[in-house]
Parts: sequence; C-alpha cells; structure tokens
Amino acid sequence: MRVPQVTAVALALMMSTALAGCSEDNAPPPSAADLARVDRSDLREGGTLRWAVDSVPATLNVFQPEATADSELLAHALLPSLFRLDEHAHATADPDYLVAAESTKAGKNPQVVTYRLNPKAVWSDGTPISAADFTAQWHALSGADPAFHSDQPGGYAAIASVEQGADAHEVKVTFKQPYGAWRALFSPLYPAAATGSAATFNQPLTDTLRVSAGPFTVRSYDRAAGKAALVRNPGWWGDPAKAEEIDFLATPATARLDALDQDKLDIAPLTSAIDYALADRAATGGAASAKPSASDASGAASPSASASPSASASGASASASGASASAASAGPVKPTPAAPPAAAALVDASDQALRRAESLPGLSLHRAPSAAFTQLTLNAARAPLADTAVRRAVARAVDRERIAKAALGPLGLPATPLGNHLLMADQEGYRDNSAAADGDETAAKQLDDAGWKRSDGGRAKDGKQLALTLLIPDGSATARRTADALTANLAEAGITLHTSPVPADGFVKDHLATGDYDLALFSWPVTGFPGAEERALYAKPQPGPDGIPVVGRNYARVGTEEIDRLFDRAAAELDLGAQRKLLQQADGRIWQLAHSVPLYQRPDLVAVRNTVANAGAYGFAGPRFQDLGFRTGS
Repeated sequence: MRVPQVTAVALALMMSTALAGCSEDNAPPPSAADLARVDRSDLREGGTLRWAVDSVPATLNVFQPEATADSELLAHALLPSLFRLDEHAHATADPDYLVAAESTKAGKNPQVVTYRLNPKAVWSDGTPISAADFTAQWHALSGADPAFHSDQPGGYAAIASVEQGADAHEVKVTFKQPYGAWRALFSPLYPAAATGSAATFNQPLTDTLRVSAGPFTVRSYDRAAGKAALVRNPGWWGDPAKAEEIDFLATPATARLDALDQDKLDIAPLTSAIDYALADRAATGGAASAKPSASDASGAASPSASASPSASASGASASASGASASAASAGPVKPTPAAPPAAAALVDASDQALRRAESLPGLSLHRAPSAAFTQLTLNAARAPLADTAVRRAVARAVDRERIAKAALGPLGLPATPLGNHLLMADQEGYRDNSAAADGDETAAKQLDDAGWKRSDGGRAKDGKQLALTLLIPDGSATARRTADALTANLAEAGITLHTSPVPADGFVKDHLATGDYDLALFSWPVTGFPGAEERALYAKPQPGPDGIPVVGRNYARVGTEEIDRLFDRAAAELDLGAQRKLLQQADGRIWQLAHSVPLYQRPDLVAVRNTVANAGAYGFAGPRFQDLGFRTGS
C-alpha cells in the first residue's frame, strides 16, 4: 500500500479530563461496502468490462508524485499487494503472494519481518518474485538517494536491511526502529528491473511496465485515445480471471451518465457527476442531468493513498452498504431561505442527477462510505481563532448529526456523524472521542467567558464582530448543504458565517497553504495505518530557516509536542491493541485542541451494470480483479 502524503499556538489543556465521557462500542462495525456480490462459480468465462476513470494515468508507478487514484487502481490489477484491506481496514496477507508473514513481537529488538513467499508467485516473464525485488524497492523509496523522484518514502526509511532468508522464497526485513505499519510496505511491489536504478524508477512505466505479476497484464496503453486495455495474465498462478479483458476508459464526469445510458460503460464512479451536476449541466448545454435516465468524478479526497486534501471536498461519495433509501424517499435537503439562488440551483441539479442515476435501465447505483472523511479545519493562526477558547466554542457549536443528515440524507445514505479524526466509523477500533472536547459548557457560554458578548443578533468584542469566512469547493452541492447547516449551527451561538466558494485549482495552493481563510471544508483520505500515515495532518509546525513555522499539511497551523509523541509511539507500537489506545489518546488531544471537526465519511456512489458482478462501492477494500466478471446467462 502506498503511504499517503498528507501549523503555531501554545495551548494549556486540562489533560486530566482528556478522555472523560468517551465510550467504545464493542459491537462489530457496520457493513462498509456495497457490491454486486456473486460467487465465482456463477460467473461466465470471458467478456470485456468497461470501467470509467478520470484519465488514463500518466504513470503506473504509484510512488511518483504524478500518481493518481487511477494509477493505483490499475497497479493493483497488475502487481503484487502483499496485504489486502477488508472493508473495515483490517489487513490480511494475500495468499496469492504470501504463505506467511510474521514480525518479531513487541519489545523485542531489532524488529525483523519474515515474509514467506508463495513459491508459485512469478513475474510474467517467468522470473520468481524474490528478495531482489524487495531490496530494489527499499533502496528506491528509503529517501537516501535524491535521484529517485518519489515523495512517498513512508516506512521504507525505517528499514535497516533486506536480505534473502532460509531459501529463495523467504525474505527478511530488519528495521532500524520498530515500525507498526509494516503491513503497508511493498504493496504494490514492483520488479527490480523497474526500481533498481533512478533512471528506470523515474520512468512513468506506462509503456515500459513489461513485467507484471497480477491476474492481468497490459495489452495496450494509449493516453491520447483515453484507453488502457488489460488482459488476462497467461502466467497467473491463482484463481484465473473471469473477465478476458478490462478496458479503463477516460470518461469525464460530464459524460458518464450519458455513456452509461448509451451502454458504453459497465462500471462508473458517479460521486462528482452527482455532486457537481450543475457544472456538468452547463458543460453539456443543460441536457445531461435533466433527462430521467443515467456519471462520477469523486467530489472529495480520493481513497487512493495520496493524502492531498480534496478541494471537491464536499465529502460526498459513499453510503453505508445496504442503504436502500433513494434521494426521493429520503427527501432532498433544500438550502435555507437565505441561501442565494446559485446555491438552490446546485442542490436542484444534484437532486436531478441522482434521480437519473437511480433510474438508468439495466444499472444499479451502489453506495458505501469511502476511505476519506469530510472535516472542518479551523485556522488557528488567524484571529479570532488564534484564541483556543473561540476555536473550542466553534467546534462545540457544530451539530455533527444535523450536518451529516444535511449532507448524506439527500444521497440516500445513513446520516452517520463522525467522532474521530484518525479512525472511521466503519474501521476496526473506531470510537467517538468528541466528548473529550465538549465539556459541560455550551458554545454560547464559552464565548461569553471569552469576552464575545451578544450584540445585534451576533457577538462582538472590543468593537469587532465575531464573523468568520468558510472556504468551500465551488460547485459542490454537498459542500453547499454542509455550509448551510454549519451557518445555522454557528448562528445559534451568535457567530456569523460567510460562505466563500473557491475553484478547486486554487483551493489548496492559494488558501490552505497560505493561511488565507478562517474555516475550510474539505476532505482527507485515510488508510488502515493512521499511526504512521496521518501524523503530518496534526504535527506541530516547526520554525523554518527564516523563523516562520513550516506547516506542511497541518493547515490548522496548531499542534502540540504531546500529540506528536503519541503519534510517534503509535507508529512504533507493534501490538495493535496498544497502538489503538495511543491513537485514541491522540484523537482526544486533537479534539481538545479544536484543531478541526470531523463531520462524516465521504460517500462513494458507483453505477454498475446488472450483468456485472463483484463490482461496486468498495470502502476501504479494493477489487479482487480475478473475481470481476459477467453473470452466467448474461
């Protein structure tokens, strides 16, 4: 798995009440995927699946900065992933590649991970997968040689050595210091020929990935034509692929509903096509979303491991599996009467697009929570939010249940609010830690105590009104619904909120990175390894060479050394139970800091033709490509 990429105010906290009131539900997490599940025996042999992607990716090397979610999608059909995540983000060894994998126990140093490779696992040229492939990938991603163009070293920098074990099918990896997320490494695994030198590693691999080791291999790759064709790997040793070919077709969100309606696609993510339907309608002259018949461009952070925030961050794109309510039955949430006409048009276009997607003949719309969450970031480097008391009052004023209903209800999804920054509601170990920050005082009382007194319907202090600007992605209906709910929440506490829609291309570089905002609504991707992979989002900013704090990806611009230490301990903890306890402590401190407010898991909406099986909205999991295919009799 690819390690995602993901600032300063001194703060006095009452740590003795850090996790007061927190509780953990011991019931299993809810179902978190929505697939057209069919046993392999009920699938026919052959056929070509047509799968919509944003673009045929510029690189198939997922560790390069140019990699996208589509890069990862194709890479996992072509290359080994030693561990797979299930729908609850639990990692298990893939038997196609591993007979066993074991790490030394917690407390024993140095940590050594022993991989026992499946003896049948070979590259498509017949070369066995071996320690040489692990060694080359480690050197390329360790960060020791800047000639390798990668910004994703992740845990590779923690490795001290890689060597062959007892025989050619055993690999031993020794770490410099304990690394709890070791299951995230070497997934995908590239052949040594592709990573052994900077010259080969830096190639996009689109035309040079001659060797693969997955159920599929590349037949043709044409970026200009917008088509990558993958066919069965004749050297594959596992369960044979049911489909003969998978064509990944570059299809913009504006065209996906029509392409489905015209029987040009079998699988199509539709989140953005529905969320940004007004833009789609404008791009197609008003016809695409208006017809009562069958698109996506995810409107938020991609569940790829790239942890760049999504400016389309509405958070809309997945629903809990099994959600049966349609937009019509759930009842669309309309904007408040004060919402401008443009906001009403956004919501109306989204409602129409959803109804069309649900009514496309021969297709089903699958809904599940994605591996991403929408949250509200508070800029602690700008007054009045530089005052911890004000930030905590803002966070306290947010009604997460009301917001989840406003954002997810119109999409036919359960209105499940999120109470954790590090673990999702459908993830193993999830716990709502919001009580760590709530305390007994209302937002109004907190603001009164901070000197912000009621005045003419709002609040004022020293002659200044308590008015904040909320940054949202322009064109997103879900972001607009969320913003309207937030506006109502804060108004009840006497805080005036002004919504500022910003184009996606400048959302991060012009605002988040520069600190030009008060509040910002966007999404972050998450992984199954938060201890190691999400630290950068909350790390305390450190002074740069010029003395100015370097914020990195902590756009809230606030952190503490204690939170950093908790992340470091969690990253080095090999016992999963102890690791989760450290993560819960870190999350409680983040809540107390009022760094940000998690709102809801971003939805994922995927249309699948009814003749196709084992595709849909995967949540944390991903496709088992050899099980994708057409139902018997179709």
